[in-house]
Amino acid sequence: MSPVEPPAAEKLLAYAVSTAAEDEPTRQARLAAAELDVPSVEPSVGAVLALLAAAASAKAVVEIGTGAGVSGLWLLRGMRPDGILTTIDADPSCHKAAKTALHSARVPTGRTRLITGKAQDVLPRLADGAYDLVHIDAEPTEQPHLIAESVRLLRPGGVLAVHAALHAGAVLDPDRHDRAAVAGREAARAIAEDERLLHILVPFGEGLLVAAVRHEPVES
Repeated sequence: MSPVEPPAAEKLLAYAVSTAAEDEPTRQARLAAAELDVPSVEPSVGAVLALLAAAASAKAVVEIGTGAGVSGLWLLRGMRPDGILTTIDADPSCHKAAKTALHSARVPTGRTRLITGKAQDVLPRLADGAYDLVHIDAEPTEQPHLIAESVRLLRPGGVLAVHAALHAGAVLDPDRHDRAAVAGREAARAIAEDERLLHILVPFGEGLLVAAVRHEPVES
């Protein structure tokens, strides 16, 4: 079968994106994110996050970058009913908006743990191999510094998802040498060169880089 060429490929991608539908609390959270001028995942990216959480039967999830709670709602949709989402953000106004979104979605308070602080300070306090999924939704310039700590948190079979991995296509342009483009390439390289990880780039939104921790081989 011959590869799909543009513009057919663009139409197929647009159709795939259109199949993701968000509920009303998530839509309202995305509007709140726009008012706060903080990024939020598109519905297609959110749907992938929910699917990853469900496939991993995720009970313990870490999110770096709470925003207004959009991605958190998607993650909770896919997590186990007894799962707990730990979400980190340095901006108290983001956590205030996220709490509003969680309340609107009728998420029980015991299912979330909102931590105000910088991820670089919080992550070292979290236990090795204790989490099923880590979602990085931080500034692109911070991504390379968060990869190793995030992988440390994951159990075998655990999933790492890095949002905005393409940074609006900047990482693909070899002539772009600004901090965000360089950091995006460094983060992708760190994942690609880690032999513990399987990885793929999902081309929704600004790119969702997904990796999974390999299981150790069984000795005969």
